Amino acid sequence: MNDLNALPHDFLWGVATAAYQIEGAVTEDGRSPSIWDTFSHTAGKVDNGDTGDIACDHYHRVPEDIGLMKRLGVGAYRFSLAWPRVVPGGDGPVNEAGIDFYDRLVDSLLEAGITPFATLYHWDLPQTLQDRGGWPARETAEHFAAYAAVVAERLGDRVKDWATLNEPLCSAWIGHLEGKMAPGLTDIKAAVHASYHLHLGHGLAVQAIRAASSDARVGIVNNLSPIEAATDREADRAAAVRADGHINRWWLDPVHGRGYPQDMLDLYGVELPERPGDLETIAEPLDWLGLNYYFRQVVADDPAGPAPYAKQVYLPGVRHTAMDWEVHADGLEELLVRLTEEYGAQRVYVTENGSAYPDVLRDDGTVDDPERTTYLEEHLAACARAVRKGVPLAGYFAWSLLDNFEWAYGYDKRFGLVHVDYASQRRTMKSSGYRYAEIIRESAARKR
Repeated sequence: MNDLNALPHDFLWGVATAAYQIEGAVTEDGRSPSIWDTFSHTAGKVDNGDTGDIACDHYHRVPEDIGLMKRLGVGAYRFSLAWPRVVPGGDGPVNEAGIDFYDRLVDSLLEAGITPFATLYHWDLPQTLQDRGGWPARETAEHFAAYAAVVAERLGDRVKDWATLNEPLCSAWIGHLEGKMAPGLTDIKAAVHASYHLHLGHGLAVQAIRAASSDARVGIVNNLSPIEAATDREADRAAAVRADGHINRWWLDPVHGRGYPQDMLDLYGVELPERPGDLETIAEPLDWLGLNYYFRQVVADDPAGPAPYAKQVYLPGVRHTAMDWEVHADGLEELLVRLTEEYGAQRVYVTENGSAYPDVLRDDGTVDDPERTTYLEEHLAACARAVRKGVPLAGYFAWSLLDNFEWAYGYDKRFGLVHVDYASQRRTMKSSGYRYAEIIRESAARKR
């Protein structure tokens, strides 16, 4: 793709996954239940009654999955560690068998020439901590920092790139306000307090990682969406401002030292559980920002709905993925430019970007997914356009390496570059995976 020439010569090509979505082995080697084990085993919470009990069985198939990464030619792998596998009690003793799994994973990645990018929290809070208050409780942030210290002390001699949290919006808003993800609450006070303590836990974890590994590069990963008003009506324009505050500014402003947006504090009507020094901790300087991008949101005023009183409107004639998410590659460029110009980002990664389609394994043993291939090409072109506008974009991580447990959607939604037959655990590279490998090879050829 000639339009990718703008990407820097040291651009990092990667793939991403998350522990609960692929590992399985939920009761093996000392791992304790997480809130997602509880949620997925609660009737009616996940489509088809699916759970992550086995998922992609990655826990037992690491060599095979690293082999797939080598076939793709990626230079980096973004994975998450399961907190209940490493510290099953949430706090207290470390489970050596659990941390050993990630120790071996890191060594295997490095042996394969693949840089490990470790995410400390991708939604799988130990259930024991949920029982003691979960993220709405300040103590959870403190336990998270202790867990971060354990991991950084063990892996920090080899892992240099760290993300504290993945998509705290989902943990707080979808998990505590909308009830559609674990722990399944619908409580605005709990949601706001959870958001605050996620941020506090992030800041404390940044400190803990750097104390354990002086050359660590630490960031945070947010899922963001460009917001547009459905009409020129004043009510819809105001709804777009609220939606931007709820989805974007609430998650960006505090970590950049701006505090929490006053308009959103007024909207939520919840007093923050703030203590002196917290905002400074939350705003610990970052080495990089991670952007997860999937779709734009076009919104209209919805005074009868939940906060932020804005509902998404689906425009006619636009493409959608199997998740019913609009395909809008220009939104990725827009967000990358915003992070640079409005928030002064010095280094940015697209830490997730991908699409779900109803892929079928054909009789000849292949999986053809032209829609995902087009999606990939369009969004990479958007990355290149952003770089031309001065965005310090350092890498791109395709979501996802494998088809996997897609949270409340179960196993029906397939995001992988590699198809997984869940009954046999057979992996099959899709056409999009071959195309991604070709793009990576072309990029390497341009460097020579």
